[in-house]
Amino acid sequence: MTPLSVLDLSVVTTATPPSQALRNSIDLARQADRLGYTRYWLAEHHSLASVASPAPEIMIGQIAAATQRIRVGSGGVMLPNHAPLMVAERFKMLEALFPGRIDLGLGRAPGTDQTTMHALRQRFDSRGGDDFIERLIELTLWETREFPAGHPYHNVIAMPDDAPLPPIWLLGSSDYSAQLSAQIGMAFAFAHHFATHDAADAMIHYRAHFKPSRWRETPHAILAVAAIVAETDADAERLAASADLNRLLRDRGQYAPLPSVEEALAYPYSEAERASIARNRARLFVGSKQTVMEKLTPLVEVCKADEVMVITATFDHEARKRSYALLAEAFGIG
Repeated sequence: MTPLSVLDLSVVTTATPPSQALRNSIDLARQADRLGYTRYWLAEHHSLASVASPAPEIMIGQIAAATQRIRVGSGGVMLPNHAPLMVAERFKMLEALFPGRIDLGLGRAPGTDQTTMHALRQRFDSRGGDDFIERLIELTLWETREFPAGHPYHNVIAMPDDAPLPPIWLLGSSDYSAQLSAQIGMAFAFAHHFATHDAADAMIHYRAHFKPSRWRETPHAILAVAAIVAETDADAERLAASADLNRLLRDRGQYAPLPSVEEALAYPYSEAERASIARNRARLFVGSKQTVMEKLTPLVEVCKADEVMVITATFDHEARKRSYALLAEAFGIG
């Protein structure tokens, strides 16, 4: 039985304001906990009208408090947006409050546009360029306390110092994060739902080149996919119309709230737009639970995924909950 997890963006719709989207996330997490899902991860995005949560660590605390068993984590914290010490402190606090239930997923992207990225980072004393590895090393040093003697951070302590940093996961949609995760011996999660790079290539490379470390003795790779499941293929296709239009608009740089099914079905698509939607469907699994499993299982097997993490975006919250319930049945969890 392949473990099954949830990736949640706290999706805003044209009928669901951001504040309600956050409450919906807590409601969905309670259901995932009851159904036997392994993890519930929250993403970090900024200045996007379609995503309610820019601060996964706050939602992690809320969801961990509202659930009993499920692991809760970030999918992920965009490390270049944050001082590594602050990330260490916040996640050590979460680990202290919910021991053994917190995950720290880290990403390299800003999770937003260039202007918002500048607003997030403008007070950093940054060297510029891609400093993800430098920040990652610093983050781990707050845990190991191996800053050399004479280093300005040598006597600084990341509190609470009796709580360990949670397990670290590197997130990626290309071969770079797979290679880095393998080289430094950390867990890896691949974002198939928006990647252009081949998932199997990245995940097999990770497993083949993994080097045991103080962080992990064995590799663990999560395959993150987008799926919409309903009682019938026709019902699922109808629900997916919202996601199809939303993806089409996002590709044009329009990050609007998720439209209703009715709005999506009434949209006057051109032939080129329909072709674009068809291409995007390669990254979205739609159908009954039988249909989705027939499509998804070969990918899981070829990727040798240790775990599957699913993001589901539907206009109706109850339809989203039903989709996850049907997936739980299909995977035989619980």
